[in-house]
Amino acid sequence: MSRPITLFTGQWADLPIEEMCRLASSWGYDGLEIACWGDHLDVVKAAESDKYVRQQKDILEKHNLKYWAISNHLVGQAVCDNPIDERHKSILPSRVWGNGDPEGVRQRAAEEMKTTAIAAKAFGVDTVIGFTGSSIWHYVAMFPPVTPEMVAAGYKDFADRWNPILDVFDKQGVKFAHEVHPSEIAYDYWTTVETMKAIKHRPAFGLNFDPSHFVWQDLDPVNFLLDFKDRIYHVDCKESRKQLNGRNGRLGSHLPWADPRRGWDFVSTGHGHVPWEDVFRGLNSIGYKGPISVEWEDAGMDRLIGGPEALEFIRKLNFTPPSAAFDAAFSSKS
Repeated sequence: MSRPITLFTGQWADLPIEEMCRLASSWGYDGLEIACWGDHLDVVKAAESDKYVRQQKDILEKHNLKYWAISNHLVGQAVCDNPIDERHKSILPSRVWGNGDPEGVRQRAAEEMKTTAIAAKAFGVDTVIGFTGSSIWHYVAMFPPVTPEMVAAGYKDFADRWNPILDVFDKQGVKFAHEVHPSEIAYDYWTTVETMKAIKHRPAFGLNFDPSHFVWQDLDPVNFLLDFKDRIYHVDCKESRKQLNGRNGRLGSHLPWADPRRGWDFVSTGHGHVPWEDVFRGLNSIGYKGPISVEWEDAGMDRLIGGPEALEFIRKLNFTPPSAAFDAAFSSKS
């Protein structure tokens, strides 16, 4: 089982795609998980222009890099979010933000996610990774009291907004891989169960497995893999580290990344508390053969050190399972 190892370009989108490709190729990555921002991939141009698609592919091919997925987290976030505010203005294309009217932003974001499915097909990939946003994430503290009806309305809002998007994904033969993540409609085990129910388990909607978000919530990433094995459409290797010491809180205390007073933080892959060997044995168990994408985030480490180091760490774990049981050689018939 030779799974390609890619680098997600989202945290590198300040660099031109040409420079991003040069770096990833020089480090030995097999390809990229391409972010739909910066100059890495414009989904509107990709959906409308074969020339633009060829131009972007030529850059990748020049550096011997392949591609299996594109990612549009930023626009997907705005589809369901409530409230829509200045945070969204800073991450969205101006064509999606428009005049900032919240419902207008949500509708334009939905249309751009439909365009993303068309762009993915044009680019030659069958998976789009991203966020969904959530109209009920701000209820997570459950006070003032939140009724079951309010929570149910949030899942219905998600289904109403995303089913038309997924219709376009189905038409294009592309799947959406949602990253289970705080601030999304599915952010832990049981919200993932409810999210799947809300869209009636339609195959167009699956999961981007990223264990960094499980660790600080004290969730078992391996059991998640096993239980949702038929919906693991993509894998991101991102890392987090708990720093709960009696003073530091799990919710982060509104402190910036890398502040030692935080209860947890993102760190470079291999420097945290994700049980990576168990995760890779779990991936082997469910027969996952897709790309393994390094999503590098660490406010305390230079990315030019972390990028190649993470690749070296993952390559050692990305082993192939045996073709026969180890004790088969003990048989008298061998």
